[in-house]
Parts: sequence; structure tokens; C-alpha cells
Amino acid sequence: MESANWYKIDNVAKVFLATMGKRATRAMRVSCTLKEDVDPALLQEAVLSAIEDRPQMQVRIRRGVFWHYMEDTNLLPEVREEDDRICPILYTPKKTMLHYKVTYFGKRINLDISHVLTDGTGAVEFLNIIVLDYLKRKYPGELTDVTIHSGASHGDLNQDSYRQFFGSKNLSRSSDKRVAYHPGGLKLPYHQLQFFEIGLPTSQVLPRAKELKVSLTSYLGALWMLAIRDEIPPRKRNMPVTISLPVNLRNYYPSKTARNFFNSVNVTHVFDSDITLEELATEFDATFKSQLTEEHVKKQMDVFETMEYVAPVRVVPLALKQLVVRHFAKKANKKVSMTFSNMGVQKPPAEVAEKVDNYSGFCSTNTIFSTMFSYQDKLTLGVAYAYINTGVVKNFVRHLSESGVDITVSATEVIK
Repeated sequence: MESANWYKIDNVAKVFLATMGKRATRAMRVSCTLKEDVDPALLQEAVLSAIEDRPQMQVRIRRGVFWHYMEDTNLLPEVREEDDRICPILYTPKKTMLHYKVTYFGKRINLDISHVLTDGTGAVEFLNIIVLDYLKRKYPGELTDVTIHSGASHGDLNQDSYRQFFGSKNLSRSSDKRVAYHPGGLKLPYHQLQFFEIGLPTSQVLPRAKELKVSLTSYLGALWMLAIRDEIPPRKRNMPVTISLPVNLRNYYPSKTARNFFNSVNVTHVFDSDITLEELATEFDATFKSQLTEEHVKKQMDVFETMEYVAPVRVVPLALKQLVVRHFAKKANKKVSMTFSNMGVQKPPAEVAEKVDNYSGFCSTNTIFSTMFSYQDKLTLGVAYAYINTGVVKNFVRHLSESGVDITVSATEVIK
């Protein structure tokens, strides 16, 4: 019997595996809403076709002596109507399972996928391959010559781009030890997350950002900061509010990997004096852009990637390594108030766009995590929220509403 191929897991995925929990499942969801109800039989066929283009998703995570690894699997996905939580548990050590699932509800196609397999960019690309394959079956002959595949080889898609582009012997560590303000208070019971979907017209927000000469990410990031500020009691106003922003490293390095290839940068402000939204957005934008230089990104990632090769670390058994990773991840998380991920403008081929209504997504968390998708004139923010007190979301919506933006908000129910 021929043995299965196996693959090393990138360093970011190792952190996800070490810090995975019942609430922060390290899963993300990306969704595409069509203009007609989904045909489940055709969607099943489309998913089976899509995995031939992205065999990187057809793997099982296994435990080794020193690190986890992945190996090929013959398990096939089964499309189901949505009946589970958003961002479910997609890895259990002793359970044979795929680490992604495709569901549908009405007009929406959902891809829930483990962050161990890929990042947001890889997940959206996989979703778009599924959507295109589905539409080709739904509308025979209309999309014959349309493709969204990157054209990357199997090796390129499987590349560990962190190892390819980073790693040096010059180790240094961050000197910022400040603990950020965490706004939520008591967390939801039973390891729950509440999910909010906030919709607004891009045409009502983007001109405001342009007027201030800042990016849309910086404008909305500043609004999230103000929303958190409004929850800070006076005695804690000296604590920084820090937004973590994932950055797609494919924008800086020639990588077509379908695996993880992102970095996160932090923007911090201490509300120890009055500041306007305009001033805060300008400051946010300057800080954010100063960290997006290739030199800064490479220096930060070299440190992260080189640690794996320190001899004492390499020979420590997996269980002990995971304890160490959890310890440092917990320290790092204390420096962040929330995460805000801009997934960018979605631009499927015109023939596909005619049949697509919107894109959206969520990412699991132990605190607050907001994703942002832009499609045509629709800006959609998906917010995963771990706390009983939903004041931060209410403040964010209120700030936008007071500026004249038309907003729709939907939320999942939670068990009290």
C-alpha cells in the first residue's frame, strides 16, 4: 500500500494548533451570497471538482513527536444545509475529519475552514473556485471560458512561504510590554461567540476616508478605537487601545501559496487627552503605513521564523513546546484590544459578478474580531464577539449612524 504524502506545518499554524479552544476554534468562515437559492446537489458536485484544483485542503492534521504535520486523506466533503455554529471546531486530535466544511442556507454558500490550512486570502480563493464551479453547473455554457485560478503549480500552492522568504540569525525582541485595554468584561457562557453582520454602502464611507486622506482601513480602525474608548472607565484611561491588523504578505513577496502567508501589525493609542475622529484617523493611518514597509515586515518575520531553528527548541517534545507557545501567545494577546482584518475589494470575473450578491466572513476569537469585505457598493463587517456586554459594537454602529451612514445589523442568538 502506497504511503500518504506528508507536509510540514508552518509556524503560524503551529501557534493556532497550540492555542485552539472551544471558543477560539481557530476557524474562519468566508461566504458568498448568490442572487438565487443554492442547489445542494450541484454544490456537492462543485466542491468535489474544486478540491481537484486545491488538493492542499484534502489533508489530515496529525501529531508528531516534536511538531504536528499534515498528510493526504481520501476523506471526501459532504455538503449540508447550515445547522451548526459559525466557525465550528474543525480539528480534534483523535477524530478522523476534514478541516473544512461547506454548507449552504438559502442563497448563501459558506466555507468554514481551519486557519491551520490557510489564511483569509487562501480561503477566499478556495471559496471562489467552488462558486465558479457551481455556477458553471447551474448555467451550462455561460461560463465556459471563465477562470479564477491563479495558475500556480502544485509546489507553489503548497509552499511554506514563511520559510522561503524569512529567517536570519539576528534575533531581537519587541520592547513593547504594555497591556492593552480589553473592553468586554464577562464572557458569554458555554464557550459561545455572538456574531454580528454590519452592512453599509461603501459610497457613504469611502468619500469620508478620502476627504481625510486616509485608507478605509484606517478610518474604520479609528472608529473601532473610539468605540472601545467609550467603554473605558476613567481609572483605566492610561491603558492603550491596540488594534491588530493582519496583512497579506503576498502583496510584498512573489508567493502564490494556498497556505498561511500573513503577518499582523499593531496600531496603538492612549486616550489620555481629547482627540477628534479626524485626528485619530490621521494618526492611525500614519502608524499603520509606517509598519507596512518591506524592511519592517521582514525584520519582524525573521525573528518569528528563526526561533524554530534554535537547537534547544527543536528537540523539545510537542507537549512542552505547546505549553511554551501558549504562554507567549497569551502574553501577546494581552497587548491587543481587538483584531480588524480588511479582506479587501472582491472582484470576481464580470460573468460571475452578475450572479453574486455579496461576500462576508467571520473569524473565531477569545475577544473581538472584525473582518471587512467590500463588494460593489456593499461594505460588510463580520464581528465575532466573546463578551456578554455588546457595548463596543453598539458604539461603533452609533458613531457611523451619527455621521449619516445607512446601516443594517443582524446578530446570532446566544444562550444566556
